Amino acid sequence: MIVHLVDGTYELFRHFYGVRRFSKGEDPPYGAVIGVLNTVLQMIETGGAHIGVATDHVIESFRNGMWAGYKTGQGVEPALRRQFTPLEESLVAMGVATWPMVELEADDGLSSAAHLAARDPAVEKVCIWTPDKDLAQSVVGDRVVQVDRKSGKIRNADGVREKFGVGPELIADYLALVGDSADGYPGIQGIGAVSAARLLNRHGPIESFPPDVLGPNHTLALLFKDLATLRIDAPLFASVREIHWQGPTPAFAALAERMGDTKLAARAEKAAVL
Repeated sequence: MIVHLVDGTYELFRHFYGVRRFSKGEDPPYGAVIGVLNTVLQMIETGGAHIGVATDHVIESFRNGMWAGYKTGQGVEPALRRQFTPLEESLVAMGVATWPMVELEADDGLSSAAHLAARDPAVEKVCIWTPDKDLAQSVVGDRVVQVDRKSGKIRNADGVREKFGVGPELIADYLALVGDSADGYPGIQGIGAVSAARLLNRHGPIESFPPDVLGPNHTLALLFKDLATLRIDAPLFASVREIHWQGPTPAFAALAERMGDTKLAARAEKAAVL
């Protein structure tokens, strides 16, 4: 079987701004939610019966206590923020395994789910649907891959090395050195992508760096690595069977009608009998 893991927050943002481009500045109250549901349903229709979606129920996480500049929900448009909870409720009503993350982030949820699924010998491949560079650290050979829906690229371990200059096992170290503006930590001054890859390929993980390489910034680099390291211990499911989609719940039809897309319910019912 193939397991599909979806970054629900990324998809919500993507559809929100996609809808806005065609709505003359108006934000339909459930426009982004409907977009995500259609995306997930399309994946199910094309064979994605084992599927789970992780979301940032709240933007903040335990990492905010580690670094004052770490990302928060500040700046998220209210019209978009109001669709966070409806998305989670709609996915659950559609019968999709949904993991709203609170202390952890959606990326941690995806990383944990990939780790759990990959341990099952019945799973042939795990596809993590997000372009987020953080998830490159979860890639394992050809077994756990990252799929960028926008570019259409499927990135295995060799693809990660080609893009970043280091393998998946060193992505957290790489991000610690170069920084991640989206997550709000700056990396180590004077180290760019090329020099970070060169240092890591020469010395291995930051813990193995000779003292003179980073000097007084060594401790800071380790902190950033901790920020960049995705957790894999979220107890999302005990068996991959738990994320097998078995069709929408009885509540989904009314919910889809309330959001203004009755076709969704019909499609979901049809997909359930295929």
